[in-house]
Amino acid sequence: MSSRLLLALAVAAAVILPVSAKDSEEKSDTSNPFFDKSPLQFQYPPFDRIRDADYAPAFDRGMAEHLREIAAIADNAEPATFDNTIVALERSGQTLSRVSAVFFNLTGANTNDAMEAIQSEYAPKLSAHQDAIALDAKLFARVKALHDARETLGLDPESLRLLERYHTDFIRAGANLSDTDKERVKAINGRIATLQTDFSQNLLKENNASAVVVDSREQLAGLPDDAVAATVEQAKARKLDGKFVLALQNTSGQPALASLDNRALRETLMKASLNRASHGGEFDNRAIIAEIVKLRAERAALLGYADHASYVLEDQTAKTTRAVNDMLGGLAPAAVANARREAADMQAMIDREKGGFQLAAWDWAYYAEKVRREKYAFDESELRPYFEMNHVLVDGVFHAATQLYGITFKERKDLPVYQADVRVFEVFDTDGSPLALFLVDWYARDNKRGGAWMNEYVSQSGLMGTRPVIGNHLNIPKPPAGEPTLLTYDEVTTAFHEFGHALHGMFSNVKYPRFAGTNVPLDFVEYPSQVNEMWASDPAILKNYAKHHETGEPLPQALLDKVLAAEKFNQGYATTEYLGAALLDQAYHQLPASQAPTADAILGFEAAALKKVGLDYAPVPPRYRTTYFSHIVGGYAAGYYAYLWSEVLDAESVKWFEENGGLKRANGDHFRKTLLSRGGSADAMQLFRDFRGRDPQIGPLLERRGLEPK
Repeated sequence: MSSRLLLALAVAAAVILPVSAKDSEEKSDTSNPFFDKSPLQFQYPPFDRIRDADYAPAFDRGMAEHLREIAAIADNAEPATFDNTIVALERSGQTLSRVSAVFFNLTGANTNDAMEAIQSEYAPKLSAHQDAIALDAKLFARVKALHDARETLGLDPESLRLLERYHTDFIRAGANLSDTDKERVKAINGRIATLQTDFSQNLLKENNASAVVVDSREQLAGLPDDAVAATVEQAKARKLDGKFVLALQNTSGQPALASLDNRALRETLMKASLNRASHGGEFDNRAIIAEIVKLRAERAALLGYADHASYVLEDQTAKTTRAVNDMLGGLAPAAVANARREAADMQAMIDREKGGFQLAAWDWAYYAEKVRREKYAFDESELRPYFEMNHVLVDGVFHAATQLYGITFKERKDLPVYQADVRVFEVFDTDGSPLALFLVDWYARDNKRGGAWMNEYVSQSGLMGTRPVIGNHLNIPKPPAGEPTLLTYDEVTTAFHEFGHALHGMFSNVKYPRFAGTNVPLDFVEYPSQVNEMWASDPAILKNYAKHHETGEPLPQALLDKVLAAEKFNQGYATTEYLGAALLDQAYHQLPASQAPTADAILGFEAAALKKVGLDYAPVPPRYRTTYFSHIVGGYAAGYYAYLWSEVLDAESVKWFEENGGLKRANGDHFRKTLLSRGGSADAMQLFRDFRGRDPQIGPLLERRGLEPK
């Protein structure tokens, strides 16, 4: 998932502002590292100098500076020009941009009580700050005057697109509303910002509180030794010496469910996951999500839309709720039918073993592995010894990028980091010149949000003369000191996926920060990252990194062949759990405010919404239930469909690579030139056509997921 910097005029989360380059006019205060540009390479953040006490003063000063800059633009006595208005907006807010990038990235990756308090205090303040700009009538008048005359300004294509984008941003923020409605939008935005912060902080605490404590090693039978060691470390961190703790990851399914022989423990773990933040207690998120859904619907109505989804989708490549509903709804029957066939195979195995029970959600991963072993004569645990973390990173993720794009990597231990496990690499372009700095933060921590994501500390811009500083984040359990970190195959593909986002940011070659890297439509942003997943299972790449952590022996060809043969295995489950979450997202956000469910009705609404679309299949719960569905509380509201929408483009692109010889520099150069380097500087679908040579077709996706007509 890409954690893109949100634009200053976006109505959504309203917490991170665009990179800019205008120097502060105030006297520098060297005691606060955010008051000046970082002196480190590419303006890399000086993490060793940043203290919690620096954030609030930097936010205060940054907002004050930014408003003075905006006032200077809006009050300029000279007629509006592209340079004195649009370019000036792009350059504004440097201090605020610096502190926002670091603070909001670290509240996800390495938070603490002090930062959470600051986040709670400043979320509504930043929302109000954003609205003060987006709803400034004089500023909008200048933008509108330029937009009305845009065909006479002689702008190059990227500049013309920037002007059009700013005009759209202002309109979508509410610039044309009455003063009364503007005030209501401001109030809604501020309240949503507070609620989003409360939701994320609740979920982090609930994940920690809901971890499953196990009394004996015998109860963990079936769990690999290194995974058991991770449960010991989790217990020690909680001062539960002698116990074992199964920490929860972000999704409904939990990795340990595939290995635990103890069915009662599997049930306990699954129910702990499914019930998070939904059954009372101080971390219950039902009231929060209910209020967010209602407020979003009210805001959409004020802005002239039928519902929040219509508002969001108008600005994506999908355009309409009908297009999204048709795709998701059209795939649901085939996906569930596929899942039921998979379940029948598992139930047959349970019956042969005289298990005496019906397949349940906590049994699926466990028996899927058994069926996999039976059908393909291997199980996932056989792979893990070949997926040592550093080999995956250096000999897999980096090696694939070198082969395809010609870029190279060198670890930098001289740059400060915000946590001891974080690693930093300098990335060099094909000619040997420095291209980017890349932070790798792969280990799970109690103060780190779940899931996996990419973020940018600095984005590329020709106007600003900036180069990318990018981070990738995973949540891999850390083993005891001295033990190897062995990854699951899913964690390996996630590493390749997130690096696809990183490449999108690193290869950015645009003039304006508004268009840098992953600043593209939400239902396009996952596409390049999904394409990069293909190299995880490419035989040439896999042989280079999949080596036994003890013997150094490569993954046996016979096992590799089985892995590749099994790629369509369990796709009914994977598609069904994803569609469940995606259709829940649409169900909430296609409601008018008058129909938004109350807190007490949230779980009932969820059940009814899944039943309505035929996804109420208990053995396959949605990938995220409402109360821990972070995507739709943050930047993916009404946009979780984007992963599957993007996969249509991804599957088409993988087919193109296969048709053109696969892992070749010429292919990588073409993908980089036509698409990865362009960011949001041109229409997203046109960029796809420039790369692929035609419009996308859904056939390759259906084939990949085993959903083609039988």
